[in-house]
Amino acid sequence: MNRSTYRTAILILGLFTALVHLILLNVLLVGAGYGISVPFILNGLGYFVFLWVFFRRPSFLIGRRTLLHLAFMGYTAVTIVAWFLMGDLSDPIGIITKLAEVLLIVVLYLNLRAGARA
Repeated sequence: MNRSTYRTAILILGLFTALVHLILLNVLLVGAGYGISVPFILNGLGYFVFLWVFFRRPSFLIGRRTLLHLAFMGYTAVTIVAWFLMGDLSDPIGIITKLAEVLLIVVLYLNLRAGARA
């Protein structure tokens, strides 16, 4: 795969994960009578921030490509670990989202490697 394909995959997987945390999970919680979840909202917003920074490349991150990739991968890994510690491991939405997040980490790593070779 080329870097353009990696970037497209990062965008799709990141948006999917952000929207699940920000909207879908909160809609399901409200529908079940629990109310909104601030941690889910913050997690979803965090993914949007990482995507914005990844694709906009603000000037303060020039020359820090590796740092950005590692931070995005770390943020995603923390989300996965938090789900294992606090989530419902039998929830199909959670399982699908965690698979998307694992793929996001893999694609971020591959994109980082592809950029190092270029």
